[in-house]
Amino acid sequence: MNPSRPKNRSTTARTLIGTLALSAVLMATACGGSTEPAAEAAGADYGTLELNLSWIKNAEFAGEYFADANGYYTEAGFSEVNLIAGGPGGTSTESMVLSGGALVGTSSPMGVAPVIAEEDGPLKIIGTTYQKNPFVIISLAGNPITTPKDLSGKRIGVQAGVNETLFDALLQVNGIDPGSLEKVPVQYDPQPLVNGDVDGFFGYLTNEALTLELAGHQTAALSFADNGLPFIAESFVTSDENIETRREELKAFLKATLRGWKDAVGDAEESARLAVEVYGADLNLDRAKEIRQAEEQNSKLVVSAETEANGLLSISDPLIKENLSILKLAGYDLAAEDIFDMSLLTEVYEENPELK
Repeated sequence: MNPSRPKNRSTTARTLIGTLALSAVLMATACGGSTEPAAEAAGADYGTLELNLSWIKNAEFAGEYFADANGYYTEAGFSEVNLIAGGPGGTSTESMVLSGGALVGTSSPMGVAPVIAEEDGPLKIIGTTYQKNPFVIISLAGNPITTPKDLSGKRIGVQAGVNETLFDALLQVNGIDPGSLEKVPVQYDPQPLVNGDVDGFFGYLTNEALTLELAGHQTAALSFADNGLPFIAESFVTSDENIETRREELKAFLKATLRGWKDAVGDAEESARLAVEVYGADLNLDRAKEIRQAEEQNSKLVVSAETEANGLLSISDPLIKENLSILKLAGYDLAAEDIFDMSLLTEVYEENPELK
């Protein structure tokens, strides 16, 4: 979820009830004629779904919006949906899940690993939206940073916390001496880059980079995913206790969310509309930016060759190995079973093969 903001890309707590679902008949036409079969709640009544998002309610969570607005969560057995927004200064996703404040939250292996390794936090990742992370060092075109070696001699704005850990890992994996550059503490507004206070800025391909572009700035980017750190992001996190005692509820959540993301990747404009007019209506979001964000995340982060083969939200064994290697580089030597449990999503696909 955002290391690119203090959400651990883990993240923060807040509360807002999502819009109630439309009926199954209406939803088939309202969302581009989705052909997914109705979820069989079979009388299940799971009550309110508490889902802790890793950032503010922008298009980043389009699949969850579709799942709510089109009634997929209702059909799965949830009477209400509470999408808890993230953002600076709140409670982390990991803490929300462990405290029982949320059934599931969105984070990343880099957000979850420290809690597991250092605090014995009983957490597992059970699926992921982003197959690649969107972290980049953004620079202006007149002074571009496009390769790791370009970092030397530069002033790089990096947020404290997980982002700093990620940046240090980027330097380490590419053999860049930390002493060869200046790491400047910044917040999450990229204005220091525009002002010339820094030469590079830690941000998101689907957020700050687009903000600058739409403001008329030509930018360049150094991708973490393409330069030694191909870890996943916007991963669904829950507790070991939930997996043991609320397994069917978690499977219902995964199935409904999967259906929502199948709709979202086919409709960037509706993804943006839901963010701007419904779920993030109080945020004064820019529609053009939200459309671009949806397009960028769909084509570069959510859909991949592996999801074409294994289905959305899946994490392949090779991808798990890559992520474990990165975690070890960051000082967290964990086995796959310590941090991942893909059995629930596997069961969802076995029971609903038409969703692949």
